[in-house]
Amino acid sequence: MKQGLSLRVSQHLALTPQLQQSIRLLQLSTLELSQEVEQMLDENPFLERTAEEAAREEFGLDTADAPVPRDDAGEGEAEFTPSAASTSSTSSDTSTSTPDTDGPAAEIAEREPDWEGDGTVDMAPDDSEWGSDAPARQNNLGDDERADATELARSQESLQSFLHRQALSLRLNENDCAALRFLIESLNDDGYLEDSLPALASGLAGDDNDQFDDLVHHFQVALGLLQSLEPVGVGARDLGECLSIQLKALASEDETEAEALVRKTAIAICKQPMELLARRDFKRLATLTRTNEDLVRSALQVIARLEPKPGRRFVDVERNIVIPDVIVTKTGRGTNVKFRVMLNPEVMPRLRVHDIYAGALKSHKGEGSQALSQRLQEARWFIKNIQQRFDTILRVSNAIVERQKSYFVHGELAMRPLVLREIADELGLHESTISRVTTAKYMATPFGTVELKYFFGSALGTETGGNASSTAVRALIKQFVSSESIKKPLSDSQISEMLKEQGIECARRTVAKYREALRIAPANLRKAL
Repeated sequence: MKQGLSLRVSQHLALTPQLQQSIRLLQLSTLELSQEVEQMLDENPFLERTAEEAAREEFGLDTADAPVPRDDAGEGEAEFTPSAASTSSTSSDTSTSTPDTDGPAAEIAEREPDWEGDGTVDMAPDDSEWGSDAPARQNNLGDDERADATELARSQESLQSFLHRQALSLRLNENDCAALRFLIESLNDDGYLEDSLPALASGLAGDDNDQFDDLVHHFQVALGLLQSLEPVGVGARDLGECLSIQLKALASEDETEAEALVRKTAIAICKQPMELLARRDFKRLATLTRTNEDLVRSALQVIARLEPKPGRRFVDVERNIVIPDVIVTKTGRGTNVKFRVMLNPEVMPRLRVHDIYAGALKSHKGEGSQALSQRLQEARWFIKNIQQRFDTILRVSNAIVERQKSYFVHGELAMRPLVLREIADELGLHESTISRVTTAKYMATPFGTVELKYFFGSALGTETGGNASSTAVRALIKQFVSSESIKKPLSDSQISEMLKEQGIECARRTVAKYREALRIAPANLRKAL
């Protein structure tokens, strides 16, 4: 084989660590970004928080002329403050960008500073250029007055603690007391005892039959005591037993014969298969309980008022408080109404490069300085990538508000069809970038806080040849259901016909899909008893 040399010219895009970080920060939610910032602050000594706001004009950008930060900002624009980039108007978006041809990585790569041919970064820029701050989370409350929502959610008493406290008032021998404690700790979050008593005893006794029988006996005594405690229905093995315990607790001395008959019928219904109760099969339940349908209907009304999960109010749930990334406010009236889009300063971390450490590194060029220089550059890139993240969110939010202005005036019924490609083409970004920006990012609107993806919806044809947004159609379906007769609820076919009367072509299957997405029960389950 003959050997030879050849020259070939080609282009390729390399995902540098800084570029990968930029893409990753873009798709993080507010909570994830906060965790990322905390981790970076712990790992990088050159990065620190600051409460001060440096003017953006110091880096050659006048906030009065450019309320929306540009994507082609130079290397000197590493700081990002709420005062400079948190406000914008839908009618004054002056940002520019070059349309991408090779995807989101290419569009971010266009905004990177120049790299030297050997793949290294020029460390020459003055540290003062990076000594400014990225937006930080502000809180006017002091440390003593600030309340952690997660801690408040966890401060409530658990179901087990509540039951143990009640058990202290019972006079039990040592074995029964231990058995009751064991059953309380074996309850699930809903207050049910999932394992049978023999199964629990077998796990403790092993192969000792005498001990097994003794444990089963103590568990049976403890179970009766457990089911007598508050909340009523706790300690049940299944839903039917839970409802029966609550029905038995409703008995009182002043109960009439008719009320007692309804309650006894309800107890008999709870002993039947739960599928019949879910389907509201009145005829089958009346036959099995040997009563009439009217009595069954009255009994089901009583059952509907019971609590199927006694431990619901004790469940330790971390309250997920949604903090909007973007805030939209309405200004003006009538035909002069405008909407102001601004970034929420509460979610923007204000960071800067530690000036003292950076200056010390410049004056010291001894052993180990290369590793420290790399950490300094990482801190600079992290600040710039956070700036770029909020810049992109603001630009996309402005474009959404401009496209969906009718929603901000009239509500979700006026939502227009919108797809990611339209916003991507308008801003010169890649469609996947828009997807990253709109995922887990929220906007506070006059009609509530919604995810940015909420404004995107497919189009349904109309009789006039136009399009209706699927979001508007779902809102219309919800409106139809809310105004229906509870004795004769609307079927999916009837809703489809009502939409056709409004000029919207929507098949029955599509109505069913939208109804399920809205968590609206079928017509037979919405019917009043």
